[in-house]
Amino acid sequence: MGKTEKPSGVCQGRHLMMLVFCALFLCLAGGCASQEQAAAVPLVRTQQAGSGGQALGDTYSGTVRGRYETALSFQVGGRILARNVEEGSRVEPGQPLFVLDARDVVQQANSGDAQVAQARAQLDLAQSNLARYTALYEQDVIPAATLEQYQTSYDAAFASYQAALAQAAQGHNALGYTNLTAGASGVVADIKAEAGQVVAAGQTVATLVQTGELEIEIDVPEDKLAALQPGTPAAISLWAFAGRGEVPGVVREVAPMADTATRTYKVRVSVLQPPQGMSLGMTASVAFGGEGREAGASALPLSAIYQTGDKPAVWLVEEGQVRLQEVTVLGYGEDNTVLVRGLSPADLVVTAGVHKLREGQQVKTEGTGASD
Repeated sequence: MGKTEKPSGVCQGRHLMMLVFCALFLCLAGGCASQEQAAAVPLVRTQQAGSGGQALGDTYSGTVRGRYETALSFQVGGRILARNVEEGSRVEPGQPLFVLDARDVVQQANSGDAQVAQARAQLDLAQSNLARYTALYEQDVIPAATLEQYQTSYDAAFASYQAALAQAAQGHNALGYTNLTAGASGVVADIKAEAGQVVAAGQTVATLVQTGELEIEIDVPEDKLAALQPGTPAAISLWAFAGRGEVPGVVREVAPMADTATRTYKVRVSVLQPPQGMSLGMTASVAFGGEGREAGASALPLSAIYQTGDKPAVWLVEEGQVRLQEVTVLGYGEDNTVLVRGLSPADLVVTAGVHKLREGQQVKTEGTGASD
């Protein structure tokens, strides 16, 4: 009986080994299927159509500035009593910004009034003497030379009186200059004086930037200046509004002299259609491309173009799938870029591996994770 039980144990071992091999095969097959399924959804590199507008032509970084920036200063000197605004405060015309101690100015105005009274008294005396000696001259009591002396005295007194009046008026005007007010609506920037500080007449204490007309200031090297003249069109993109596309601009002013430190020229570019929310100090990119730049154009890498016959196109990613979109090529840049028309600023364009895609294929973008 021992001989008949031994083969049964061998068979059981063989069956166990077969089960183990089958389980391993199923696991490996399932793993390969998962890998093949993951590989079927490729990862693509994309770019928004509105984010590459500055790729063609010359591009310069700039800052949003106000066209009218006024340096504010007192017309008289003195000690500042109060500062009523902060940097960034919005003000209206006539709003008080700084107040000076007016005691010395009041004394100057009082001194001017006293000089007016003194000059008036001298004028009244000269007028009385002139009238008296004119009557004596008419009676042939005094010679003409004596009358001329009193006439001259009267003229001098009258002139002194006029000078005293002008000086008194100047003193009263100075009294009004102790309040520094805003001459226009705008934003206060670059405050350089504080309460208690003594300032001289004409010393800048703050800057008033009028926000009614904003523009971009850029620095242009001298070898590029010849291509930029007043009226040159430009395409402006704001870093704070990335993805919204570009807004049109035009060169308004070119500095006649280079900066002594940077040896670049200041160029002011007017924003023809300022986007809502555009504020002072924002960072902007200003691109110049001559006649090749057009409104609604997008600059893309040359690798994004998918040629189908004679019609260029690009792949767009929409809800995880790719769709072919025909475009019109407007021009080519020196850094492997192409300017196209026919896209919206928010379109997501595939920029690499375009010849391996097919219509409606599922893809993953760089912004999606592996678990999506």
